[in-house]
Formats: sequence, structure tokens, C-alpha cells
Amino acid sequence: MFCWLLCLCATAAAPPELLVRYEAAQAHMGTNFEIALYAPDKELAEKALAAGFERIAELDRVMSDYDPESEVSKLSQSAPTTAPIPVSEELFQVLTEADALSRRTGGAFDVTVGPLTKLWRRARRRGEFPAADLLQTAREATGFQHMKLDQRAKAAELLVPNMRLDLGGIAKGYAGDEALRSMAALGVTRAIVNAGGDVVAGDAPPDATGWRIGIAALERDAPPSRFVRVANAAVATSGDVWQFVEIHGVRYSHILNPATGLGLTTRSSVTIFAPSGIAADSLASAVSVLGPQAGLKLVEGLAGTEALILTQGEAGPKVDQTSGVDALLDSN
Repeated sequence: MFCWLLCLCATAAAPPELLVRYEAAQAHMGTNFEIALYAPDKELAEKALAAGFERIAELDRVMSDYDPESEVSKLSQSAPTTAPIPVSEELFQVLTEADALSRRTGGAFDVTVGPLTKLWRRARRRGEFPAADLLQTAREATGFQHMKLDQRAKAAELLVPNMRLDLGGIAKGYAGDEALRSMAALGVTRAIVNAGGDVVAGDAPPDATGWRIGIAALERDAPPSRFVRVANAAVATSGDVWQFVEIHGVRYSHILNPATGLGLTTRSSVTIFAPSGIAADSLASAVSVLGPQAGLKLVEGLAGTEALILTQGEAGPKVDQTSGVDALLDSN
């Protein structure tokens, strides 16, 4: 009893550690990565920021389909493969997560949409609908069932010609997860990574229950009207507020439906709350394609995961959400 009281008094008398907020931003993966963290001194903060951004840059070199020298681009260039090709641990983990979600969603999420992505990027630049023959060729090169993974050898096969992988719907969330791990290895756990709207949060800031995050609206310039506080969790939003093309009076999103090869035409904003960045990022894309009814059913079956879906209706925005969203909203 005496020893316990003595230790308690010594602990109570110790001054609390003073933590200061530091932040920085860098461009990676076609978007802006922002990191904010709390550290006791500038030296440690700078080391942690450098470690986080270095890890993101490493993964960019692995997973960027814009870089012809990236690992994923070289894998795509090998299609059709004649044998399984060994890949890095990072790439194999992302492909494994992608394949599992593809199977769970019946292909609503599909990282083999690269040929379609390339075609629609050009369509957005030119404001022209893709030619029918090019669209058909791209669709023939798309399909998660044509990507085979060898779990034992950590290897991948792309079975049809002209396949092209696009990890844009999953890599940013994974990079956020990995950046947090890199900073935590240095002892900095109160940190948050924002990858263009895909947010991965570590421990809460001092004197707060979590990091306050605004949920994007359907309108481009509208400020957030909903906020959440998260810690050791992720929030990702997928929508067509910024990336779309209007052709002959029809608005086509940059989010593609693998089944049709076309951009989504229903204006929507899907926000996913999940335990990890890789889950939140990929689910936001999948639910956008599935739509509210099937999307909510999918998310309701996943532990620790919630969804908030805004769609543009004739009478204004329509809100659909899973049962636990209200408990996450912050009214302060």
C-alpha cells in the first residue's frame, strides 16, 4: 500500500509533456498529401514528417499508373503474362485487398479498369464521348477475374492483352496507413494524414477526443455542414464534385462502373468511416458504383464501418446512411 501511494504521488507530481502542432504538405499520387502531428520538439516533428512523406513517396513509385517506370506500370506492361510475376510486399497487399473487395462487390470495385480510366481521361480533356470501338476494346481488357494472385509466391498474373491496373481507388488510403506507421515508429502517434480527402487519423490531439473532419457537400464551393471526430480510424469521400465531364447534356463522373465502362451519371458523394485508410478509400469507390441500397447493405455487414451517402435528387440532396453515422457526428 505504501509503495503504491508513493508511486502515485510521484506520477501526479510529474509535469505533463508539452506537445506542439506541426504540419506540412507534399504532392504525391496525383494529389496533395497533408500531414499534421503533435510532437514535443521541432527536431522530432521534422523527423516524423520526413519519414511519413518518404513512405508516401516510396509507395507512389510502386503504385502510380502515371509513371511508366512504377512497379504497377511495369506489371501492366507485361500483360498478358506468361507466368506469375513476383511483386513487392506492398503491391501484393494492395492487390490482395482489391481482389477481395472485387469479389465481395461482384466487380463494383475493380483495379483492372485502367484501360477504361485512360480512355475517360482523354474524354474529359477533349469533352468527347469515347469512340465505340475503343470503349469495347477497353472493356475486353477489364475484369478482376482476369487478375490471378499467387498467395504463396506473392506473385500476380494478368491474363488478357492490354490489361492496365489503376490503383487510384485504394492506394492513397494505404499510403496514409503506412505514413502513420512510419511516424509511430519514431514515437509520434498523434498524427493525421489527408490525401486529397482520404483521411487517416492516429491518436487524438492533446485535450481532444479526436480530429475534427468536415464532410464534403455535393456542391463544389459549399462549406461542410457535417463534422465528425475520429481517432485511430479513417474517413474517405468519393464523388464527382471536381472530376467529371458533360457530354451532350449528360454529366459523367470520373468514377467508372466496370460493368458498363461508363462514368457514373448520378451525382453523389460517398463518405466511408472505417478502421483503416485502405478500407475507407476502396469502399468509398465501391459504394459509389453500387448505389445507396446495395452500398448500405454492404457496409452494414462490415465491423467498425459506416457510410454516409449524398445523392442529387429533383428536390435536392438525398441522404442515406448506415445506422451508426449519427453517433459519429460532432455538433460542436
